[in-house]
Amino acid sequence: MFCSGCGQELAAGQAFCAHCGRPSAGVIPPVPGLQFQLENYASKLKTLSIFWFVYAGLSLLLGIAGLTFAHAFLSNAPWMHGPWAHSPVPPNFLAFAIHLAWELLVVRAVLGLAAGWGLMERAPWGRIVAIVAAILSLLKFPFGTALGIWTLVMLLGYRNSTLYEQL
Repeated sequence: MFCSGCGQELAAGQAFCAHCGRPSAGVIPPVPGLQFQLENYASKLKTLSIFWFVYAGLSLLLGIAGLTFAHAFLSNAPWMHGPWAHSPVPPNFLAFAIHLAWELLVVRAVLGLAAGWGLMERAPWGRIVAIVAAILSLLKFPFGTALGIWTLVMLLGYRNSTLYEQL
């Protein structure tokens, strides 16, 4: 330990600097309850990551079911054949829309799984991925909105970012 005034080396427990007479800075006590706060925050993060895994899995399964049904319904639709075949919608538009929906479904599921994995492992990138996934899932009412708000509350702010870095 060194004197903050003159830079002279101080012995352990020395109250004043022998060279300039300045009082030495005391040892900073640890923050009371920090370990309890870290353990509490870690358990909440683990729960949040499990919810991201469940949300990604359910989104993927329900999306696959819905898009499979949409593809089967739209490919055999009566308006695609017969006298109504001349619709203002181009025939390739429905195939393109379903293909785009499949890609968005996979991206959303992978992003949710990455958010869950990053939070579970407490990776530095996990916090950022989870925040991005939370913002994108806010539009998916009601479960995506609830999970997005919960994630943003858990990860944003100085206190929460400091706790995440301490983990």
